[in-house]
Amino acid sequence: MKKLLLVLLISAMAVLAFSAAPFHIGIVTGTVSQSEDDLRGAERLIQEYGDVTNGGMIKHITYPDNFMSEMETTISQIVGLADDPLMKAIIVNQAIPGTTEGFRRVRQKRPDILLLAGEPHEDPLVIESAADLAINSDFVARGYLIIWSAKKMGAKTFVHISFPRHMSYETLSRRRTIMEAACNDLGLKFVFETAPDPTSDIGVAGAQQFILEKVPAWIEKYGKQTAFFCTNDAHTEPLLKQLLAYGGMFVEADLPSPLMGYPGALGIDLSAAAGDFPKILSAVEAEIVKKGGAARFGTWAFSYGYTTTAGLGELAIRVVKGEASLNKLPDLMSAYNKFTPGASWNGSFYTDANTGVRARNHILIYQDTYIFGQGFIGSASVEVPEKYLDIK
Repeated sequence: MKKLLLVLLISAMAVLAFSAAPFHIGIVTGTVSQSEDDLRGAERLIQEYGDVTNGGMIKHITYPDNFMSEMETTISQIVGLADDPLMKAIIVNQAIPGTTEGFRRVRQKRPDILLLAGEPHEDPLVIESAADLAINSDFVARGYLIIWSAKKMGAKTFVHISFPRHMSYETLSRRRTIMEAACNDLGLKFVFETAPDPTSDIGVAGAQQFILEKVPAWIEKYGKQTAFFCTNDAHTEPLLKQLLAYGGMFVEADLPSPLMGYPGALGIDLSAAAGDFPKILSAVEAEIVKKGGAARFGTWAFSYGYTTTAGLGELAIRVVKGEASLNKLPDLMSAYNKFTPGASWNGSFYTDANTGVRARNHILIYQDTYIFGQGFIGSASVEVPEKYLDIK
């Protein structure tokens, strides 16, 4: 009888806890293997606001690693969140292909749900047509600032590594064009190198092996005063590993974070510091300096992927509560600053290069670059020349 009463009491407490959450927030991210930082941001929200299954506010799901060939699965997952009558906002980070269609179907089903896209893979006008708010790392400003930082670090050559799928994205191809223009203006040699797409038949392992094998030859060809940049997360770890071993420089990742590639490349376990980015940054910095990489490797002090998941979730919660506006830059920065104390951010609303029209629901943001063994480089306060804002 006592056991039965205990079970009933626990069940009653669960019901009370569940009813305590006045609304739910859906978070969709990649898995640990494809985008760990994005996922950790969801875990941070769950830590603070609780999981729906335990009576909390956050419902977190992951899309398939091979999302390009399983797009319908991703769409179904996004739409499935709208079946929850308490669902008030859905955040997808990264907003991979299929997110726009998923948002459109949610809109038809539940027009009351807020739809937020972190780092969309679809072209700006496409995602803007469906999302209430889209956030990109500032591919326009960073196209110039990464080159500016590379020059300040002493680089003579800049190597951009990517593949056709990524170069078909307007945001990534436009940034590449800006980078080349900035190299020409600032006196660096620009080089484009092609690497395998991790979502192709070769897979993540094959793509990473390619990078491991090619970097020594690239260093020999271009020299150690060469800064390397890749557009894919899976390429980052093997690139860093070989740059540390053979020379070369690295300003920051496509989606910057001290966790992006560095722990694996350095062979260090940072699980004990999970979520504590000052501690993570310090641990990574110590290893970089030990390996002779001081002033040659950089990152953002706080993960962009982590902060975007957590920041957009926080913003959505505040908007639903009536404490913030969805499309006000100060409100977005306030939500991001909650998870990045001490770091400087900058940003602006996206302006279409073809039409000159400024979007009302698409914001580009970036954080100051941190150079290991040196500190913040000051990129968040640099004024990007206007000519780069008009490059297509």
